[in-house]
Amino acid sequence: MTSLSLFDMIAVLLVLTAAFGWINHVLLKLPQTIGLLVMALAASLVLIAVELAVPDIGLYDDAVAVMRQLDFEETVLNGLLAFLLFAGALHVDFSAMKSRLGAISIMATFGVLISTMLIATGFWLIAGLVNIPMPFAWALVFGALISPTDPVAVLSTLKQVAVPKSLQTIMTGESLFNDGVGVVLFTVLLAAATSLDGDGIDLIHVGELFLVDAVGGGILGLVAGYVAYRGMRAIDDYPVEVLISLALVTGTYALATKLHMSGPIAVVVAGILIGNRGPVDALSDQTQQFMFGFWTLIDEVLNSVLFLLIGLEVLVLRFDISLLGLAISAIPLALAARFIAVGLPVMGLRRSTALTKGTIRVLTWGGLRGGISVALALALPESDIKTAILTATYAVVLFTIIVQGLTLAPLVKRIVD
Repeated sequence: MTSLSLFDMIAVLLVLTAAFGWINHVLLKLPQTIGLLVMALAASLVLIAVELAVPDIGLYDDAVAVMRQLDFEETVLNGLLAFLLFAGALHVDFSAMKSRLGAISIMATFGVLISTMLIATGFWLIAGLVNIPMPFAWALVFGALISPTDPVAVLSTLKQVAVPKSLQTIMTGESLFNDGVGVVLFTVLLAAATSLDGDGIDLIHVGELFLVDAVGGGILGLVAGYVAYRGMRAIDDYPVEVLISLALVTGTYALATKLHMSGPIAVVVAGILIGNRGPVDALSDQTQQFMFGFWTLIDEVLNSVLFLLIGLEVLVLRFDISLLGLAISAIPLALAARFIAVGLPVMGLRRSTALTKGTIRVLTWGGLRGGISVALALALPESDIKTAILTATYAVVLFTIIVQGLTLAPLVKRIVD
């Protein structure tokens, strides 16, 4: 198959997204993102079955060639993620978040660290039981990439589920910030694991890297967001102001990457600043209408494309049937770690913060993972360990999005009622 141009690949993705989206809306009637994921996954499995039954047909090889050329990791981490995070942060009500900032901060930091340690320990022990070589340093890498909730998956699901306002604020804030924290933690743990197979881990150095990445990214986002806010305040021209917001997202994320800071945290902070300060004295009513409408549409379209890609990515993943037990075991392990990681902070905050009934259960079951975890797993260096981690990651992601995503609404309704 001849190599596709960038325009050709975008065309293929948009045609598939539109076609599957229409079929889901008319026939399946599932939430848009989950329906796209299910249909893309089903289409991938059908292509694999056709390849096994009729090897000479060539459809599977062509599809795999397109997916390999697309590069899921690069597309998500250095493409879709910046826009999706900014779009989500732009709609965050910071005044409502302030009263829950303590809970959000603890769960987005200590919660991720606790979950990482618990998952790493369990994953390492299970791998040993099923005779799969898994150094503890690499188990920590898996814990880091699978512990944070995925903001894209969480925010998409919250649009379909009537979660109480106070609890929705915590879920939104946690997912936006723990994603950035998780990417930073993954980066430093991966660097440690690839250095002397993890024997050279320097906790002080890891802490310094974490601080520079996370805090530096936050400061960069604050500065960049303020500069953009002042630029918008000086004019009243919605095409230029929307263009400034696009420049803010791309420029901030690119600069953060070059400075070895957290791009996700930077664009989240910038988005919250513009979304909350802008409407006060920088954005006219007309500009607000176009600005928020534009980013809402960007969010919907890119969300749909991302979930389609998650389903199609099964075409190029190298699954080994001997890893099935480890992958399935990772699902309850991730749930148990999530329960403890949110349970401890919530119980500690009960005296100082008013929390909705059933908070721990909803936060546990609503802790969805998504494309970011898959992209991080794909970023690992080629090895048998990568295959094991990628298989487990994909199993957890599919379970959380499809099973937890579709059953969160009944759970919330039962708890609230």
